[in-house]
Amino acid sequence: MASTVKSKDDFSVIRQIHTVLVMHFVEGHKQADIATKLNMSTAKVNRLIKQGRELGMVHIAVTSPFARLSDLENRLTAHWPLKNALVTPTLSGNMETVLQQVGAAAGSLLAETVRDGDVIAITGGKGVSALVENLNVDRKFDVTVVPLTGCVQGKHYTDVNHVATMLAERLGGKAMLIHAPLFAESKQERDMLFSLRQIGEVFDMARNANIALTGLGSILTPSSSYYDLHPIPVEERSTLIEKGAVGEFVAHLVDKEGSPCDVELNQRLLALNPSEVAKIPKTIGIAAGAEKVEPVHAVLNGGSLSSLVVDEATAIAALELKAEST
Repeated sequence: MASTVKSKDDFSVIRQIHTVLVMHFVEGHKQADIATKLNMSTAKVNRLIKQGRELGMVHIAVTSPFARLSDLENRLTAHWPLKNALVTPTLSGNMETVLQQVGAAAGSLLAETVRDGDVIAITGGKGVSALVENLNVDRKFDVTVVPLTGCVQGKHYTDVNHVATMLAERLGGKAMLIHAPLFAESKQERDMLFSLRQIGEVFDMARNANIALTGLGSILTPSSSYYDLHPIPVEERSTLIEKGAVGEFVAHLVDKEGSPCDVELNQRLLALNPSEVAKIPKTIGIAAGAEKVEPVHAVLNGGSLSSLVVDEATAIAALELKAEST
């Protein structure tokens, strides 16, 4: 078996094979039980085991070419209150390639997690869009997808209604859309919009969701996707940073401890508060790239995620930042 991975698809398949082999040969689960747990057909489990044998992954013990990634995952869950972490290899200097691989891994995690009857609440953003683009499931799921935020039209990944609709189509479920902007003109207008029945009902569904999918946004570079949500003059960006903002989570500007900053932009947001998102049983954060290190570090400090999907270089840098701050 080759010692390097050539594409996100290679990594995703080999990791899936490794999971099945461990469950079958090490933990002793029957193939039918594995199929149920991972939302696969029994035939696919059998095929993955056969592939694992052909690739030389079955010896006296189950081996994996990703031991360093497992070590990073263990370190992430040891340093922060995560139930699990998923780290992908950083195979390219092209950040779009890295993001697509992280999205594919997050899609695999969602496919293993989702169950019929689930409500899935999502944000927009490049990370969640990459998940949707790379999601593959073996069957259709009776799920409902709802937005965690109001909507920003313009680019496909900023339009949370578009992303929610695409995810629902991929899973075979339905989407509930939010007909309201992400930013109101004032706090009073925001409160009024929240009080409207058709908007409040969608946010109530999001509060009671089984799964949340969210990106972790940067605000420190001119290309940061937060400025796609709300264009801000350069001088105002500097003011936000001076007030302690280091990243964006569910469209909220957050400080280094993951708490919403006391800034006017946050007061005009139509979005669930990070503390509300943290109460959703399975909250999956998705991030890739050097500009996401501080947001990852901040949101993990805030304890808002149960799972993190991130690339190797970003995971290492976030752990280094954690060490520096303690």
